[in-house]
Amino acid sequence: MAPRTFKNRVRKQSKMAESAMGEVVNGFPAETESGTPMPWFGMDIGGTLCKLVYFEPKNISPDELDSEVEILKKIRKYLIKNSSYGKTGHRDTHLQMDNVPLRGRKGTLHFIRFPTSEMGNFLILARSKGIATLVSTVCATGGGAYKFENDFKKEVNMKLAKFDEFDSLIKGMQYVDAHNPTECYYWAEPTDEKKCCKMNYDLSNPYPFLIVNIGSGVSVLAVYGPNNYKRVSGTSIGGGTFLGLCCLLTGCNSFEEAIELAAGGDNTHVDKLVRDIYGGDYQRFGLPGDLVASSFGQMNSRDRRSKVSREDLAKATLVTITNNIGSIARMCALQEKIDRVVFIGNFLRVNPISMKLLAYAMDYWSNGTMKALFLEHEGYFGAVGCLLQFNEHS
Repeated sequence: MAPRTFKNRVRKQSKMAESAMGEVVNGFPAETESGTPMPWFGMDIGGTLCKLVYFEPKNISPDELDSEVEILKKIRKYLIKNSSYGKTGHRDTHLQMDNVPLRGRKGTLHFIRFPTSEMGNFLILARSKGIATLVSTVCATGGGAYKFENDFKKEVNMKLAKFDEFDSLIKGMQYVDAHNPTECYYWAEPTDEKKCCKMNYDLSNPYPFLIVNIGSGVSVLAVYGPNNYKRVSGTSIGGGTFLGLCCLLTGCNSFEEAIELAAGGDNTHVDKLVRDIYGGDYQRFGLPGDLVASSFGQMNSRDRRSKVSREDLAKATLVTITNNIGSIARMCALQEKIDRVVFIGNFLRVNPISMKLLAYAMDYWSNGTMKALFLEHEGYFGAVGCLLQFNEHS
């Protein structure tokens, strides 16, 4: 291949990467003069989304500024200046945490996400921006830390310092809650649109509690202390299931689009309710008439299938997945004798429908003894946790 042709190809690949995912790799730290990495960057590479956190130290000394190479200065400036990177990379500016401590420094935590399917473009972009010359080690967690480990080494000559997914999740959750007084909340009056509102909840003394982590799949953890927890259950029917089924049933192409469709739909056109079977409530067992008895149960009728909308199908899919998760969470809470259940994960992002369904279900079926709790930073705790552990590891 001629040199000019090769250069044009590399340039084209880099532009394609920026268009698909944007310059989301910004924020890698430089190495110190001794060659030891300064990892202000953490990754949680999940099955659907890659979550990144970038710690921006404040009060950088003149010596540190002098030792920073020019490319890192430009990367830092670009990262902080923008909130979206190309078509699929996003910095969640509303989640930004200012003046928080990390490894003896104070600074700002930035939160970034992009689809894991764009990892190839991520690595092309990282290589084209010269990131490999700035950093040798990045802390990472999630299944992708293992799946993409060789790709990082081959494409950008980076080593991944891997940390356990659940250890990182719990450490990150405890850290963020300790430094954000409004992190934890619950939904009051979740079934009344006029009265429904978010209420702060004090999680400073949480033990024991249940974590229901809703990502592509679902894992349920019982947490008894800062370093005492166990995985008690899980299900493959999670956020990835919702998005996959919605794409098949409605032709949508993103999680945001699927949620938007669901917000305008009516699942009762798709689901069979208790009243469709009993003509009203099933009083003997306390089952209200508007309870779903059979998810998608109406779709065995050709006439009903012809009248159902994309929005109805999206809403029914969302209700089906959410109800299943709620049932598993309640059974685990009963089994472990725990009355506080914390729901987290990117499935809950821009998804108040599911949060309110979970809030109602936990309260109703426990006669008010169990509370569904939620956290503002939803899916970022693993990335924060592995960043915190890197100091211990090194």
